[in-house]
Amino acid sequence: MFIPQNPNFKELILEKLNGQHFMHHIGFELTSIEPGEVKGEMQIEEYIKQQTGFIHGGATATFADLVMGFAAYSLVKLDQVVVTADLRVSYLNPGIGERVIAKGWVIKPGSKLIFCEGEIVTIKNGIETLIAKASATMAVVNMGDLK
Repeated sequence: MFIPQNPNFKELILEKLNGQHFMHHIGFELTSIEPGEVKGEMQIEEYIKQQTGFIHGGATATFADLVMGFAAYSLVKLDQVVVTADLRVSYLNPGIGERVIAKGWVIKPGSKLIFCEGEIVTIKNGIETLIAKASATMAVVNMGDLK
């Protein structure tokens, strides 16, 4: 269990979601925001599939990046943001189904780097299949340093 440095982290994340244009474009929505852990999901549509009908690997990586990034963001100070410094995705099974669910969590927070893991599953006929495991290093950026 992590203690957020910003007590209003949920409200700030919900506010930041307004600027997540790509996430809205593809229809991915966050469904749970807790300190150091975020979940999201979407209906699997044709536009996120590759030529054989599986979820495109880039879409899978995007889902992982989104939930791990927001999991890290839930733990930083009000004047800080996080950006992805490193992202690794291992594809385990084809992404087939009706829905895709992504879960990201912090494994080690830090003042400069936050280490995260994630899992992506699909749901087909009520059965979950783990399609990818991911890990990321999120860099903490002080907004004052950007001015």
